[in-house]
Amino acid sequence: MGEGAIFSQWHKKDALVWGHVPQSLPHRLHEHELFSNEAIAELIEHYPRQHYSLIQWGHHGQSGSFREGELGGLSGQEVIEAIQNSKIWINLRNVPLVNPAYEALMNSILAELQEHLPDLHAYNPKMGILVSSPHSRTLYHCDLPGQSLWQIRGVKKLYLYPAAPPFMTQEHIERVALTGVEVNMPYQPWYDDYAQVYDLEPGAMMHWPLNAPHRVDNGDCLNISMTLEWFTPEIRRHHMITVANAILRLKFGLEPKDRSIHGLNFWSKAVLQKLLRDLPYIKKENKTKRTPEFRLDPKNLGALIELPKP
Repeated sequence: MGEGAIFSQWHKKDALVWGHVPQSLPHRLHEHELFSNEAIAELIEHYPRQHYSLIQWGHHGQSGSFREGELGGLSGQEVIEAIQNSKIWINLRNVPLVNPAYEALMNSILAELQEHLPDLHAYNPKMGILVSSPHSRTLYHCDLPGQSLWQIRGVKKLYLYPAAPPFMTQEHIERVALTGVEVNMPYQPWYDDYAQVYDLEPGAMMHWPLNAPHRVDNGDCLNISMTLEWFTPEIRRHHMITVANAILRLKFGLEPKDRSIHGLNFWSKAVLQKLLRDLPYIKKENKTKRTPEFRLDPKNLGALIELPKP
């Protein structure tokens, strides 16, 4: 992919409905040199340990069970082959911080979005790359920032649910905001009766309304996807109210009702969450780092070597 637009199509109506309904928009990133097999392998091979998570999913047959591991000195291409042959994924977090070429690409994407959406004013963006095994599953959860999912390689099925009870309550999203754990939201199989389902192939980008719950199932193939998230002034205000209400509900036993992002009540809650959110009493429920339990086997790509328990 040379110079040119990242979105291969954009219509005026896409800007009008942005953020209000789920949208599937065509892109060209799967043709970009930064997403070639060689580039992804090179990125993995030199990725800093503090910025990746290597996860085994469905351990002992439990779809919601996860263990964290380490690469074990494999080359990037060997890691991809190991993922292809097992039930693991690697999440490369904060890619623009690690590699300036991806930072430049992220900035180009945001600049193009800003052209189409003059009122967007996105800031504090984060980009991640996920390489995941066949049949891998991302559990039911919601995200706090604006969110988009870009399919690069393979196929997957995205389930989007209404951002309303019972699929998501204010207490659910408040707990996510306070603890940092997205995947502890309750889920029932019958929720799928009300989901909007999208089959994603390379060149598809999905964007959906703020905080909408979703889950993802891979097809029978290796998958490579990119995530891009951001805040806007409006999203930031929603987040501040959510954190303030979480503190009131989960720490002080109150029942906050108002979620207005304007007026005196908003500003009083904005001050409240700024003063209290970083106190140890408030943050003590935050997620803790997993201890690595395995590493990849260089002699048998796809096999795992158990690490001694601490």
